[in-house]
Amino acid sequence: MENQTSQQGESLETADGAPSPEPPPTSGSKNNDKKKGGSRVQTIISHINIYFLVFVFILVLSAGIVAVGVIRSKKADQKATIDTQTLTDEALKELANSESKVGDPKQTLSVESNAIFTGKVLFKDSVDVAGNLRIGGTVSIAGLSVSGTSAFDQLTANKLAISGDATIQGKLAVQKELNVTNGATFGGTVSAPTIVASNFQLTKDLIINYHIDGAGSTPSKSNGTNLGSGGTASVNGSDTAGTLTINAGSGSSAGCFATITFAKAFGATPHVVISPSDQDAAAIDYYVTRTANNFKICSASNPPDNTSFSFDWVAIE
Repeated sequence: MENQTSQQGESLETADGAPSPEPPPTSGSKNNDKKKGGSRVQTIISHINIYFLVFVFILVLSAGIVAVGVIRSKKADQKATIDTQTLTDEALKELANSESKVGDPKQTLSVESNAIFTGKVLFKDSVDVAGNLRIGGTVSIAGLSVSGTSAFDQLTANKLAISGDATIQGKLAVQKELNVTNGATFGGTVSAPTIVASNFQLTKDLIINYHIDGAGSTPSKSNGTNLGSGGTASVNGSDTAGTLTINAGSGSSAGCFATITFAKAFGATPHVVISPSDQDAAAIDYYVTRTANNFKICSASNPPDNTSFSFDWVAIE
């Protein structure tokens, strides 16, 4: 016992009196330290697993988005392809000598080279032309519908019906008659050698550079009773304007020289203007009576015997 105690005392103190180093840890303390270190490592590993899983999930999601975009782009760029089939010489000969059918409506016949049809060609469905259509001969069409603008160098039609508005940029030449059932409006000058109208109305002034010809049938006349013995009367002109020539006989008297009946009656009593065309007619006290059908040239005094004189008239409704 004393030796052990002395040995312990020697272990606590060194020869120079300094304290001895601490005794080594026992096995129990080492186990505790290992447990504490293991728990810290597990905590770190658990956090690392969570972050790693999130990172992997993000990578997978990004890869899926990129894959979907690539697939869609490939589908958009993918062009429709048409399965082709070459016609053999035997097939062409069969088509030439018979009415054999080629393919079905779901198939497409593509002719890469030029094609010439010596006979008739019948299309039982619509025809789509992607390029220009040139026709060297006559075209017979039961009905033609044009939705866009069309240009014709020369168009000949036996009967042309236009249901909508029509605009003609160039000159319109009508070789025969032009019948317009409704009103017509002209923005420019209308030039015609002859215009025949049953009713002609002007909303502004009438400008006539040359003459007014009172064309039409010559009105009829009947002599009055005051012409005297051997007296006569004659007319020339039209309903619009004319001349009454009187050859007074012996014993002429006051009264109406003649009754002039219009070739076509006016709608109402017209204005009839009488003017003497010579000195003898001017010396007579003349006057006129008028209706829608006729008018009379009369004298209030006795005209000179065996004298010829005349009156001009103008009749306007």
